[in-house]
Amino acid sequence: MAADLVALSVDAHDPEALARFWAGVLGWQPADDPPDGTTLVPDDDTGFRLRFLPTSEPKTGQNQMHFDLTSSSLEDQQQTVARALELGARHIDVGQRPEEEHVVLADPEGNEFCVIEPGNGFLADCGFVGAIAGDGTQAVGYFWSEALGWPLVWDQDEETAVRSPHGGPKITWGGPPVAPKKGKNRLHFDLEPAAGGDLQEEVDRLVALGASRTDIGQGEVPGVVLADPDGNEFCVLPPR
Repeated sequence: MAADLVALSVDAHDPEALARFWAGVLGWQPADDPPDGTTLVPDDDTGFRLRFLPTSEPKTGQNQMHFDLTSSSLEDQQQTVARALELGARHIDVGQRPEEEHVVLADPEGNEFCVIEPGNGFLADCGFVGAIAGDGTQAVGYFWSEALGWPLVWDQDEETAVRSPHGGPKITWGGPPVAPKKGKNRLHFDLEPAAGGDLQEEVDRLVALGASRTDIGQGEVPGVVLADPDGNEFCVLPPR
């Protein structure tokens, strides 16, 4: 059985402050359950939570993943950008071309995200969180399709994308060249075995698909830390 994507976790120097920023941008509310720590719960069909974890490590380089936020009109795009800037975001240059109509911003801790222009056909049927856009190979797109049981909705020129059968954001990988990895990623997926599943059996299945065990100094934790075929860390948590 495929694993469930339960959260996108973000390393943060100030988890509470960064959660307040993203709550303001997305309109999501904090979770009530203390075991989830600093966590936001979606108010749409996104299907996974946004979790903020404390770290003292500095951000180095551009993140491997970022949000693409959608817009229904030019005014809507401008309002999203203005709201984000008021909450503490800033404009950044990641090499985007002048003719491109999306707006690239960074949150208060430097995590990149894009506010996509209206009329973007690729994200037309997605919600406000249109995509988690990743830097990755075709092979890693195939891995995550099998890991999550989500169908490939794009597979062309080594670019891939998957999406839950229940809707929500797409997860995309841009194909080669893939930027060299510089230390632990600041964003990672948290998975759980599907209902009735066993943690060790799920870990074994993911390893058979191409994942590998990795040591990021996690020590004694309740879950298992793995890396996908591109070396991106993710966690498999015990079923709740």
